[in-house]
Amino acid sequence: MELSGQTQDIKSARELGLVACTRCTKVWPAGTEFCGRCGKPLQSRDTGSLQRVWAFWIVGFLCYIPANMYPMLQTRTLLTVQEDTIVGGAIELFHYGSPGIALIILIASVAIPVAKFLAIAFLAISVRRVSSISMHQRQLLYEVVEYIGRWSMIDIFVVAIMSSLVQLNTLAAINPGRASLFFALSVIFTMLSAQAFDSRMIWDVQSREADALDDHTGADTTDRTA
Repeated sequence: MELSGQTQDIKSARELGLVACTRCTKVWPAGTEFCGRCGKPLQSRDTGSLQRVWAFWIVGFLCYIPANMYPMLQTRTLLTVQEDTIVGGAIELFHYGSPGIALIILIASVAIPVAKFLAIAFLAISVRRVSSISMHQRQLLYEVVEYIGRWSMIDIFVVAIMSSLVQLNTLAAINPGRASLFFALSVIFTMLSAQAFDSRMIWDVQSREADALDDHTGADTTDRTA
């Protein structure tokens, strides 16, 4: 309906006197305290959602800064010790003829985390202000952010595998650097931030957006009449 240029008045579960369980998605009449299927407490809206979203978001962002400054991987041989950051390691892989792996690491460890930070911040702000992005698109963005969260640990998986495989006593050894801890914490807190977001609030702005559109249309009519 929206793509064809027509608008459709979508009623929320709250307006219909219903509340859905966020764990098993079972729908119950409003006022039900606990889900009869899984036992989770039911809330029409999580009033403390945005506070937790921003708290986890800030901690995750603060952890992401040292994750890119400190070395992610430490390679020790008999004569030398080499430390590489996330970007530095990707550059080294590209230099030694592995552009595909370097690109995957850059996307998974740099592009996706930054995109997740921006997307979560946008969603948290958009439920308080009228946005030009439709509610369907914002809901889709939230689902994408939740889905790709688990794939952000690829850098940690690579470090863990290499550390376990390359241990040649005094000849050569690969160990995780300090950045691996901060990166893992950043991913975890970003996932918690996304999970803390109550996506039902996206649909609550429908009435505010409709009121804003009516006010704008009314102002234009008044100007033309004048």
